[in-house]
Amino acid sequence: MINILEYSDITFPEDFLWGATTAGQQIEGNNNSFYDDKEIAPKFAYGGVPYQMAGRACNSYEMYKEDIALLKKMHLNSYRMSLEWSRIEPVEGQFDEKEIEHYRDVLKELKKNNIKVCLTLHHNSHPVWFHQLGAFKTMDNLDYFLRYVEKVVPEFDEYVECWLIINEMNIVFEYTIEESINLLQYHAKAYHVIKKYSNKPVSSPMNYAEKKPMRGVTDKPDQIMADYIDYMENEFFLHAIRTGEIVVPFHDAVYMPELKDTCDFWAVNVYTRQLINSRKEMFRFDRYEASSIHSLDVPYFSDDICPEVVFHCLNRLKDKPVLITENGIACKNDKYRVIYIAAVLQAVKQAIDSGVKVLGYLHWSLLDNWEWGTYTPTFGLASVNHETYERTLKPSGYFYGEIVENNALTLDIIKKYYSNNI
Repeated sequence: MINILEYSDITFPEDFLWGATTAGQQIEGNNNSFYDDKEIAPKFAYGGVPYQMAGRACNSYEMYKEDIALLKKMHLNSYRMSLEWSRIEPVEGQFDEKEIEHYRDVLKELKKNNIKVCLTLHHNSHPVWFHQLGAFKTMDNLDYFLRYVEKVVPEFDEYVECWLIINEMNIVFEYTIEESINLLQYHAKAYHVIKKYSNKPVSSPMNYAEKKPMRGVTDKPDQIMADYIDYMENEFFLHAIRTGEIVVPFHDAVYMPELKDTCDFWAVNVYTRQLINSRKEMFRFDRYEASSIHSLDVPYFSDDICPEVVFHCLNRLKDKPVLITENGIACKNDKYRVIYIAAVLQAVKQAIDSGVKVLGYLHWSLLDNWEWGTYTPTFGLASVNHETYERTLKPSGYFYGEIVENNALTLDIIKKYYSNNI
């Protein structure tokens, strides 16, 4: 939390990337991915609530210029967005040139506005036909993914600052361990395809949640469980990229020399901690009542503001430059987002001062979007009227924009938004 009484102004490196992040499936609308197919879409969203189709989402497919206007209004110099494979190759083996031109138009508009693009190739969603073939559950589908990569990279490379291949392949509650082993190999093969056409830096964003023993380090069951879960979701991924060796318990190791160093920088999506309770089957969802802010009407993973997680995460990644590709909070009351951004940026600056090469900070999310089966979690710097699709920048968006404009977080900026927003 902000210690406003002992606060001193902080500045960031001159070449720091300030941006926001979105994913096509969550903002574009009517993408016809497997998430949009009633037969194969999930039945429940996060928290067990009934699944809601994305529909038109934020209508960003048509209103991308309005989204770019928001980026400019906040003085942002960077934007992470994703291509939707389901649009580009809706039928196996048939690329839609009209959709490729659409994405070219979006990227041209961003370049015209001097906004650097981090372009994600796979942000959780993909075509129905690929899903029906088993997607990443089998290595037999590798050639389909590489064909897509081979198609889009030369089409868009001139507009791209960096490439991001597969989003959050390390989270085992999204993918099985077997899929994560496969995904690392898909990532490695795609990395080398990209390098045939591009000299831009390449990575794949990992999801980082710090695993903390619920009862503290003296409780051996909780500590052992936390260490195990940390390895299964964080360390196995880092070890694989650093060494070319995919090692997970109860599986034969996969040795893949061409996997080593296939992240030119670390891309990390970091939000919060997970308290690991070894006494429960659902071991990752406990919260301390003292620090849980109940920012939505329903319990949600971002109910805990703990900026030290960002500092710890960045210091774990000192061997390469790091780009924070997602960080944010879902809340009804925008005052929490102001507090959250200020607290996290203090942690980022402390990590920089401790020797971490932090390339930039991309906030999740630009818009209140569709969150994988529900519209309840509101992460956006801008709200969206889901009838008219009008965008409205929130106080936190103006707050973030003023930080970016000054390349600094100052006491005057904090007082301006903190006092007026509580």
